[in-house]
Amino acid sequence: MKETHLLKRRQTVKLGLIKVVQDLFPEETLKTAYSIQEGVFCKLAGSVLSKREVALIDRKLSEWVAENAPIEFLCRKDGYYHYEMGDRIIKALYPANTCASKVDPFRIIPYRDGFIVDFGDVGKADYTPLIPPDTLSVTYNKTQKWLENINVEVVDDVNAYITLGEGMELISVAEALQEKEIADIADTILTQRRSLRVLLISGPSSSGKTSFAQRLSTQLRVNGLRPVPLSLDDYFVDRDKTPLDENGRYDFENLEALDTKLLQQQVQELINGNSVETPLFDFVSGNRMKKTKTMKIGASEILVIEGIHALNPKLLPNISRGSFFKIYISALFELNVDLMNRIPTTEVRLIRRLVRGDRFRATSPEETLNQWSSVRRGEYNNVFKYQEEADVMFNSSLLYEINTLRPFAEASLNKISVDSPHYETKERLLNLLSFFQPIDIAKVPFNSILREFVGGSIYFR
Repeated sequence: MKETHLLKRRQTVKLGLIKVVQDLFPEETLKTAYSIQEGVFCKLAGSVLSKREVALIDRKLSEWVAENAPIEFLCRKDGYYHYEMGDRIIKALYPANTCASKVDPFRIIPYRDGFIVDFGDVGKADYTPLIPPDTLSVTYNKTQKWLENINVEVVDDVNAYITLGEGMELISVAEALQEKEIADIADTILTQRRSLRVLLISGPSSSGKTSFAQRLSTQLRVNGLRPVPLSLDDYFVDRDKTPLDENGRYDFENLEALDTKLLQQQVQELINGNSVETPLFDFVSGNRMKKTKTMKIGASEILVIEGIHALNPKLLPNISRGSFFKIYISALFELNVDLMNRIPTTEVRLIRRLVRGDRFRATSPEETLNQWSSVRRGEYNNVFKYQEEADVMFNSSLLYEINTLRPFAEASLNKISVDSPHYETKERLLNLLSFFQPIDIAKVPFNSILREFVGGSIYFR
């Protein structure tokens, strides 16, 4: 699948949007803040947009497309694609088309203090207006307010800390914020401990779920609760019963690849205080083992289930919702290269996955990139659509992380040869990394979520 930020027809809409906003509000700067489903949330850097102003932007952008205004590609330098549009030069991180009519259908929807440019199924007969994910938006806004508190908005602000020898201060503040967030989640769980029996954690690939779960477990222990993990992997059906995808390959990310009937029965028994014999799965043979594991949840214990299906209501449909506390975790990277050029969260997670695979999982960069489209399909089908089920969202991204990942990611990407089908991806990611000044890995705390990817974590042996 093609990543949405790489679709030229959508990048062309962005160029037109930048021009239209500059024409309408010459004293303002457009900020492309973050993705929302198949759209992007945008706002003015220092002002609130009214619904009337958003409607005006929508009309002017549609007129620009209808006029098929010329876009001249000038050059690529300093990490940007440079385009001339009328009397303006606009720099873009990703390439666009050179005529305004070559765009994906879109709708502009007023939202909060800005608007969403929605591309999802716009123009189709069965189009339904986007329902903004408010919980996700609140999580992004919380991170944005924190960045404002420390006067950080774009990549150069982080680089300045490092250049001035203040990188340790930046790391300390970023890590302290995450520790506070995790402690707050643990405190919220404690207030509901009478009814809560199961903690469900989900998130997309390379979001740091394992490290997060370990750090949350530590905070829960501080609060007098002992987490008891239950692995969904042990509930895989035998290989000969595993569903196949459209290409005839085993679809391990399909919910039907799990024995949900047994899972539901055993989780209910555990909630009721009974002892169960949970299964163990042998990944070598692809079958359930004869051996089982005895499990029981005491009064001061809480069951922890982590996996891509954890927030899916179909996983445990017959158990009271009040028994669950659901957490969604993702690396919602908030820094922009500049106000108009955002860094997609997907790119950050891919860089994390490349580094971890190359350093610790014997997975070559080529293999990681070969798997990525399948991973992304699984996320769209099984993770993102359920994120608003969460009681709380946790942002695992760290504003200094690409600075730390850069040397490892460059070493990994440089193993990709010029004749590789992934050479273009290599060049794209190397270009993104070039905006970040490296920071010494020795300064990263050993319990940091980032250590899951660069090594040295206290949670991995």
